[in-house]
Amino acid sequence: MDQFMGNPLMSSSRGGGFSTRRGWDAKEDNDSLNFRFDMPGIDKDNVKISVEQNTLVIRAEAEKETEDEEEPPRRYSSRIDLPLNAYKVDEIKAELKNGVLKIRVPKVKEEERKDVRQIQVE
Repeated sequence: MDQFMGNPLMSSSRGGGFSTRRGWDAKEDNDSLNFRFDMPGIDKDNVKISVEQNTLVIRAEAEKETEDEEEPPRRYSSRIDLPLNAYKVDEIKAELKNGVLKIRVPKVKEEERKDVRQIQVE
């Protein structure tokens, strides 16, 4: 996770190397993980965001601009794995404005985490 957050423009590829992501960026602060997706020409009604087994799924499709059958509409699709129990997936917020989709994924504070148990030293 630290490696991912250290350089949000790099993601591991299936071949074991690294590749540059295009069209989106991620930044982490003390309270949340924040994503920014460039989606020019996409209406908010055509954006679908869900969480499937701790994977953030973003899908979008632009309205077809021309009647040209050879030119398919623009499509966007991303799947981002979130660490288990680290984020409040039921409190995710998303906003699409001027072709930019912003998603805020709030963090679970350490004292709120159920998988962390503090042990009293005697």
